[in-house]
Amino acid sequence: MVVSDLVRRSRRRTPAVIQALVISLVAVSAMATWGVSVAAAAAQQVVGAGSGRCLDVPNSSTSNGVQVQLWDCSGAANQSWTYTATKQLMVLGSKCLDASGQGSTNGTAAVIWDCNGQANQQWNVNPNGSVTGVQSGLCLDASGRGTANGTKIIIWACNGQNNQQWNLPAPPAGGTRPCDIYAAGGTPCVAAHSTTRALFGSYNGPLYQVRRASDNATTDIRPLAAGGTANAATQDSFCASTACVITVVYDQSGRGNHVAYQGPGGAGGSDVPASATSETLTVGGAKAYSLFINARNSYWRDGHLTGVPTGSAPEGMYMVTSGTHVNGGCCFDYGNSETTRRADGPGAMDAINFSTQCWFGGCVGTGPWVQADLEFGLFSGGSTTWNTNQRAFTSKFVTATLKNNGTSRLAFKGSNAQSGGLTTLWDGSLPNGYNPMRKQGAIILGSGGDCCNGNTNISIGTFYEGAIVAGFPTDATENAVQANVISAGYR
Repeated sequence: MVVSDLVRRSRRRTPAVIQALVISLVAVSAMATWGVSVAAAAAQQVVGAGSGRCLDVPNSSTSNGVQVQLWDCSGAANQSWTYTATKQLMVLGSKCLDASGQGSTNGTAAVIWDCNGQANQQWNVNPNGSVTGVQSGLCLDASGRGTANGTKIIIWACNGQNNQQWNLPAPPAGGTRPCDIYAAGGTPCVAAHSTTRALFGSYNGPLYQVRRASDNATTDIRPLAAGGTANAATQDSFCASTACVITVVYDQSGRGNHVAYQGPGGAGGSDVPASATSETLTVGGAKAYSLFINARNSYWRDGHLTGVPTGSAPEGMYMVTSGTHVNGGCCFDYGNSETTRRADGPGAMDAINFSTQCWFGGCVGTGPWVQADLEFGLFSGGSTTWNTNQRAFTSKFVTATLKNNGTSRLAFKGSNAQSGGLTTLWDGSLPNGYNPMRKQGAIILGSGGDCCNGNTNISIGTFYEGAIVAGFPTDATENAVQANVISAGYR
């Protein structure tokens, strides 16, 4: 990279007012696999107003816990920071600026750490040039008002001095989201659902609909901004002093694949809508509500004419769920199901199941497990035999993925949705009798395929977000989606 004359001049002791304006854009290709916000904004140097020197990772180290420092600006990758839509400062591909040990006291070291979406890795950029920790409220500070190479960076009570002023701009308004990542990988979302946030960086339409008991009126809950978290305040105001239920979860893909509750007044059947207020959480520091499925709650749509794969067409999907609200009832699923709402034989379904139910044995531990519901079989691997790669996921937030090429290959993965990479639980052949698949193209959320005409759903589970895609996603695409989920900051 060629460093501009302005950046070269910034290495000398130019006046602070000039130093605060120094910006050098650098390429972000090395960070592209991190997906979301990384792809949405160029990386840049972060220059101290008091020193004219750059925020720097010593020796380009990628070790967790390395304290950042001031150093002469060079334009190198260890000085190239991306400020994301979820308020993280990312560097060297997968590291985030972090208040060490989740510290919130004067003198806490500012270090790099694996990005995990926690509040000690989120930073507010203020009009006066200060950068404050979301968790601590303290300012990013050049220790002791130092200006020399090697001056350590800490957090300290904000005081307006120029050792706490930086040139960092505001984050991108929307950024990239899971469905942008899938599209970039050649596997576009054909259905995208969430009660917590937008799944496209540009999406500003309705996320879900609530209905209140006092007068049966309904309203739509939208993101706070394009690509943003749900506007929970709208629901709080609308549902004040009365009960509310979630009647529809809207499809963000533009194909109209909205799922409605499987009961009278909804998609038809014998179930009822889930309470809209059973669980609150925060996403990126903002309040949101989950789709909290209890027995007799489930959602459905016939999507076979609106892009959902059918027959042996390849397909992928993911969802963010919870490892703390589960049971062994049949069947907490999200994915492709029967248009008939009957059990129509092997291969009629292609859905993620997350539960403590294990049909064939071989599910290591006590669950809950990520499995494949392919109808007439809930598979913990590629057959009914023991799968030594299976494991339980008991964290509060869990990412689950499933993909199926329709003729020979099945793969599914799981992870903590707050940190870490995806664990491959199975990647191999489809079970005997399921090749080719016979997908029908309906969408199920919260129940099995043969619910709910004449019977009711008995499973429980939590749904935060998920999408169904056309095609067989690459591992790199799924890894980028997982990184995006982590950066969303589920708490």
